Amino acid sequence: MERELVCREGIPFESIEAGAMNGVGGFRQLKAAARLTRGTAKALQIVGRFKPDVVLLTGGFVGVPVSWAAWARRVPTLVYLPDIEPGMALKVMAKLANQVATTTEASAQFIPPSKMVVTGYPVREGFGQLSKMQARERLGIPADEAVVLVFGGSKGARSINTAVTQQLDALLKRAVVVHVTGANDWEAAQAARARLTAEQQARYLAFNYLHEEMAAAMAAADLAICRSGASALGELTYLGLPAVLVPYPYAWRFQKVNAAYLVEHGAAVMIEDATLERELAGTVTSLLSDPARLQALHAASLKLGRRDGAQHIAHAMLKLAGEPK
Repeated sequence: MERELVCREGIPFESIEAGAMNGVGGFRQLKAAARLTRGTAKALQIVGRFKPDVVLLTGGFVGVPVSWAAWARRVPTLVYLPDIEPGMALKVMAKLANQVATTTEASAQFIPPSKMVVTGYPVREGFGQLSKMQARERLGIPADEAVVLVFGGSKGARSINTAVTQQLDALLKRAVVVHVTGANDWEAAQAARARLTAEQQARYLAFNYLHEEMAAAMAAADLAICRSGASALGELTYLGLPAVLVPYPYAWRFQKVNAAYLVEHGAAVMIEDATLERELAGTVTSLLSDPARLQALHAASLKLGRRDGAQHIAHAMLKLAGEPK
C-alpha cells in the first residue's frame, strides 16, 4: 500500500526488509533479526548514496534499520510519534533520534523532555476545504439529514463492519450511513445492501475505499464510527467530528490510550470491541437524539485539533538539517 501511495505522488520509493521482535516466538524472532540485519545493510547503502541532510521516521519496525543507518552515518534524525504512546520500535528510534515530534502533549510521560516537541498531527491537503453543505452536495446527501460515517482504516475493520451491517435497519431510521468497508468486507456489505428496501438503499452509501473523497465524507458527517488509530487524534479533531471510537483490541494498547485521551477531553465516546454489536445502535441513537451533546463533542474535539502539524514537522526537520539550500 505504501508503495502505491508514494509512487502516486511521484516520489522515489525504496523498500527494505524488517520484522517485529516483540510479541512473537523465538523462531520468528530469529527470522526478524535476520531481516533487520539485511534491512540495515540496505539502509546504510541508501543513506550513503542519497546523502540526506535529515531523516524523518515514524512508527513500525521498518524504521529501525533506517534509524540505525542514519545514526551510523551521523545524519540528524527526527522521529514522529503519531500515537500518544510509542511502540517498541519507536522507543528504539527515539533513543537514537535528535528530536521526537509528538501529536499531543500527553506523550510527555514517554518521551524525554529534552527531545520532545509537540507538533500536532500532519493532515493532508483537502481536509477542511469543504463546508458540510458542499461535502454533502458532492456525495449526493440531502442537507437536512443526519449523517453517520463508518470506517475502519485502509483495510477496514471486521467487527465494526459486522455490527453496522447487522444493525442497518435501526441506524438507517436515524441517519444516512456512509460506510467505507475496506476491500475484505466489501462483498458482505454489498450483500447487506441488496437485502434493504429501495428507500433504505438510498440512505446507505457503501464504498470499499475512499482516497480523495474521504475528506468530503468526513466533512459531511455528524458522527463517525471508527477505530482509534493515530489518525483519530489528527483528522477527527481537525474537523471537530464527534466519534464513537472502537479501539482495536489486538495491537497492544495504543488505540485504547488514544481513545481514552479523546474521551477524557469530551471529544468522543468509546465502546469496547467485545460489546460493539450489543451497544452500537443504542449509542448512535442516543447521540443523534441529543443535538446539545453532539455540539459539545464537536466543540471539545475542535479544541484539541491543530491545523499546522505538517508545517511544524517540516520546520523541525529544516532546523535539524541546518536550513540547507
